[in-house]
Amino acid sequence: MAIYTLPELPYDYAALEPVINPQIIELHHDKHHAAYVKGANDTLEQLEEAREKDQWGAINGLEKNLAFHLSGHILHSIYWNNMASPKGGEGGGEPLAADGVGELADAITESFGSFAKFKAQLTKASATTQGSGWGVLAYEPISGRLIVEQVYDHQGNVGQGSVPILVFDAWEHAFYLQYKNQKVDFIEAMWQVVNWQDVYKRYLSAKASVPLISF
Repeated sequence: MAIYTLPELPYDYAALEPVINPQIIELHHDKHHAAYVKGANDTLEQLEEAREKDQWGAINGLEKNLAFHLSGHILHSIYWNNMASPKGGEGGGEPLAADGVGELADAITESFGSFAKFKAQLTKASATTQGSGWGVLAYEPISGRLIVEQVYDHQGNVGQGSVPILVFDAWEHAFYLQYKNQKVDFIEAMWQVVNWQDVYKRYLSAKASVPLISF
């Protein structure tokens, strides 16, 4: 029995036009994300077999594969919900108190100095990730602050225990059919579809979790 399943998109393939065209959304979700789900489930089966046979020669590769596929599944599951249609004011802009997300807006200002400075940092972090990767806004539970992280492939350069609340996919499959090699243009356009209501809910959820770490 599969442990992980591919979540349905919260909108149709064309919902994010003109920022992301329907072909990209369909391929990205139905093929690429689905492959990470399958990879995570397949690796769990192989780990179960290793436990049953008490054979651990492939353990390093299996653990790496599990981290890669499972992180890919988790990040993409956040990614789809982090976006909303740019039409009718559903996505884009910035978090404002008038929209009921003032606590998030205040946290961004406190952590980065201003929304503009935060936007510049996340844009640069996403656009300059070497090779394939992600730019991530995460809640760091020890300080209670927001931080920007770079994720290479689906892992790395992250604080242990930090919780992603906004993710920008900078893998080529996320944009190449439409933006070609202009990754920075894609990242800039992504700000037009950010679903701040979703980011706010993730912020509140992360903030409510008490870290079991003491010094």
